[in-house]
Amino acid sequence: MDSKKEQLLALLQADPFISQQALAEKLGLSRSAIAGHIGALTREGRVLGRAYMLPQRSALLCIGGANIDRKLRLLGPLQMGTSNPAAGQLETPGGVARNVAENLARLGLPTQLICAVGDDAGGRALLAQAAEVGLNTQGCWVAAGETTGSYTAVLDDNGAMLMALAAMPLTEQLTPEFMRKSGALRMQAGLIVLDLNLPAASVAMLLREAQSHGVPIVAVAVSAPKMNRLPEDLRGLQCLILNRGELHALGDPDPAALHQRGVLQVIVTDGAQGVVCSQAGMPAQHLTPQPATAIIDVTGAGDAFAAGVCAGLWQQPQDLLRAARLGLQLAAMTLQTNATVHPDISPAWLETHTQ
Repeated sequence: MDSKKEQLLALLQADPFISQQALAEKLGLSRSAIAGHIGALTREGRVLGRAYMLPQRSALLCIGGANIDRKLRLLGPLQMGTSNPAAGQLETPGGVARNVAENLARLGLPTQLICAVGDDAGGRALLAQAAEVGLNTQGCWVAAGETTGSYTAVLDDNGAMLMALAAMPLTEQLTPEFMRKSGALRMQAGLIVLDLNLPAASVAMLLREAQSHGVPIVAVAVSAPKMNRLPEDLRGLQCLILNRGELHALGDPDPAALHQRGVLQVIVTDGAQGVVCSQAGMPAQHLTPQPATAIIDVTGAGDAFAAGVCAGLWQQPQDLLRAARLGLQLAAMTLQTNATVHPDISPAWLETHTQ
């Protein structure tokens, strides 16, 4: 190495959580000298602050919900107001932003996640599983004394969702003040993916930031009740992914109305009917998915679609149809598993489907 500073950077790359005392001992320097070198690396943008986060240029950065998913499959028709017999509970990692991030990481793409989890068994399990699949979680917040969010889905005997309950109070604390702590990560991103579990003020702040700094943003809707988290001014938003019900919740039956508010690309999903892809100033185009084989579970298919779209736009930002086709293929694969994210998704799968 040419200098102690470069040797220090190499040690931080190997262990971002190493203490200054350990660094001093390894390099034969005083702690004050170590602090001085870290300060210089931070000013140069080569270290991003606490835990010595190292920038990954052009990474995909996912921001939003992370929780424990619980799925119950009914053994008969749903009857409200009474107890319903159901099959055993399946528990998996979940959350829209987290699911999208895991899909992207399994595809072999450099992916970071910003979310909030509790300092409990659920939160520790989410972070451990993220590390296993190659997700960078250095920007995540572990909230002391808080409970990790949960999402409970009730499925019919065919695997279709009848209702779902989301308890995600921690995501509400991803406020603009919290977001400012991860500004350096966003400036290094090649594409930012946010879900509308985020507070409205944070969504608006991120879009304003995108207008100033030019990092493209994809927003993924999560439910009709949360569509009010989008600001009226959608400038700074490259792509919005939502379903037909969420579009109607905006009072905009035509994607053209969203283009007038500033978003460049809109994808409207409609289950087996396919998707509508709309780009500002161009006619909308419809894509129909291949006929599905037996569907095991619909949970996670929408997030897989969003991940495929994001992977495609990260590679070729202007080719919306290619991105949507990739999303449909990834969603179709996810319908064939009980897992929220298909365990067989891989870099080889991405290479095969993008040739």
